[in-house]
Amino acid sequence: MNLDNLNDKQKEAIVNTDGPMLILAGAGSGKTRVLTTKIAYLIKEKDVDPTRILAITFTNKAANEMKQRVFNMLDIDTNIMHISTFHSFGLWIIKRHYEELGYKSNFTIVDSDDSLSLVKRIIKDMNLDPKIYNPKTIRNRISSAKNELMYPSDLEKFENNDIDSIVTKVYFEYQKKLKANNSLDFDDLLMIPIELFNKDKEVLKYYQNLFEYILIDEYQDTNEVQYILTKLLSAKYKNICVVGDPDQSIYGFRGSNYKNILNFEHDYKNTKVILLEQNYRSTKNILGAANDVIKNNKNRKEKNLWTENIDGDKIKYKRCNDEKDEANYVVENVKKLINSNVKLEDILVLYRTNAQSRNIEEAFLRENIPYKVVGSFYFYNRKEIKDLICYLKLIYNSFDDMSLIRIINVPKRGIGLKTIENLTKKANILNDCIFNIIDSGKELIFKNLILELKKISEEVTLTELIDIILDKTGMKKELEMEDTIESLSRLENLEEFKSITRNFENTYGIVSLSEFLDEISLVSDVEEHKNETNVVTLMTVHSAKGLEFDYVFIVGLEEGIFPHSMSLYNPNDIEEERRLCYVAITRAKKDLTIINAKKRLLYGIDSYNPPSRFIGEINDDYILKEDKEKLNINLKQRMSKINITTSQDEEYKPGDKIMHNEFGEGVIITVEKSTLTVAFKHPIGIKKLMKHHSSFKKI
Repeated sequence: MNLDNLNDKQKEAIVNTDGPMLILAGAGSGKTRVLTTKIAYLIKEKDVDPTRILAITFTNKAANEMKQRVFNMLDIDTNIMHISTFHSFGLWIIKRHYEELGYKSNFTIVDSDDSLSLVKRIIKDMNLDPKIYNPKTIRNRISSAKNELMYPSDLEKFENNDIDSIVTKVYFEYQKKLKANNSLDFDDLLMIPIELFNKDKEVLKYYQNLFEYILIDEYQDTNEVQYILTKLLSAKYKNICVVGDPDQSIYGFRGSNYKNILNFEHDYKNTKVILLEQNYRSTKNILGAANDVIKNNKNRKEKNLWTENIDGDKIKYKRCNDEKDEANYVVENVKKLINSNVKLEDILVLYRTNAQSRNIEEAFLRENIPYKVVGSFYFYNRKEIKDLICYLKLIYNSFDDMSLIRIINVPKRGIGLKTIENLTKKANILNDCIFNIIDSGKELIFKNLILELKKISEEVTLTELIDIILDKTGMKKELEMEDTIESLSRLENLEEFKSITRNFENTYGIVSLSEFLDEISLVSDVEEHKNETNVVTLMTVHSAKGLEFDYVFIVGLEEGIFPHSMSLYNPNDIEEERRLCYVAITRAKKDLTIINAKKRLLYGIDSYNPPSRFIGEINDDYILKEDKEKLNINLKQRMSKINITTSQDEEYKPGDKIMHNEFGEGVIITVEKSTLTVAFKHPIGIKKLMKHHSSFKKI
């Protein structure tokens, strides 16, 4: 096949097919092109059976894009190929071996909200105070344990206090109830295949023989369980090619471990390492700034992005008075771009946290500039959509107690919390699901409705089934009778759900409820994509990974905002924040503006933050300050210049560390007359403390 349109390093990465390979691909260096061309090269030039190639990426969108690109190159049916996300691959394994794993064929996958509801129920059943034993924290710790491939028995060995012990007990009950519900959570989709492979070596050998070539995208974002799964599958042939960039590892809070890519050469002997350093996206000034920032990280693989693109304009830097001034500055500059005939869809505004978007949005609304906020809300998380999906899940799997509890009184049919509680207790005593033990009252009418819908589901299309559910359950009638703007909006969302089922039917033909539930379970964590095209895009930096825009504004580049206050006491967390800044900078193709504020009202707190250390790391050759003031690279010097207007007390200052008797180590963000605002480690977060209280001391 013709590789003439690729550079030498890209060609080298494609034609070397056997043995372990590490492709360190910088931002904008064409890694997706290399990965998909390599798959096509294996099939066309090396005569590899397409079904013997496993290609894994991190989003359904990326997997579909890879399939489309391979199809365009080879014109083969890519649906027979294993190009998917880790979770889709795990689900495929589980569906082939559900009996061995102790599940029925109609198992369902619970989403994060249902998972949290289950944890809340367990905490209540254990007579624990949810204010002391926070359900969300416990659910997150269970998820983290699963991503580290740790079972309740493993956690038990590391218990240091009462909370650790409770987490272990809840985890044990959580798994027990999931199994009883014939359900899995999202983390199980990776954990259970490994459980299967460890238990049945013949099954493992089968998959090791099947997948002769394994390609993993975004390897820097793999967590422990994904790392182990990859090692198990590649153990026979060791024809494993991983692509990634340690400098873009920004999901440590989700359990990803950038050290997986740093240690790849140690894990796989005789690894061929290829650096893709030529950037096709950004100007030389933007790349220079990105390189200046990221080189300050110690834990990284050395590489330096370069480009044949033009120098471009210098990066603009503006220090505003406050968050309102910052928002107005962004809007005024967007208006200038509009007057220069720049399309709105080519403009991106980035911020570190979602809470920062409000002032930006207000400024855009005031000036009547169309915009969209990506990732601010999720279609599948809307109440009415979750209710509808729970009806579908219960119709498919009557063991699903979580779905039943959610919808047994939706719409209201006179079944109260006490009834649900009694049904739950009875089911626990009889060691059965709630659906099976229902035998009287209004709840029996509900049970018969589900049985009727179950029978109907076998005779109609998905879209027809949705209409029937909305009618027979009374969901549609209740919203129509309410006749408010909100209820009409909910009705529109339910109608929009039929667009999803129709699209699914048009794509795959006649499909089962099982296949549809699998599909939406795997994509329901993906943010809503609005139809608007010519609008300015607003999003967090985490949401922007993999995207590119001609004109980019990064707001809130201040200590305590970006880098985030929660990272200030840990050098590793600071390095992740720096990688996040690197990602933000490299989204820009032509023009980059970075902005911060001297004073900011955020989360109801006034703070006076010094400029972000990341600004000071950029060489003056690449950046243009409006006030011509020289950038001060030394963070300590910047911190000493901060004007703490509300206190003359020099005993505490922003950046000082304290140790609190209950909350542990924290970093002072702001100092006021009688209080300190302090950032503590997750899950404590930001707290206000009396300045001279005996519960903490400076360290």
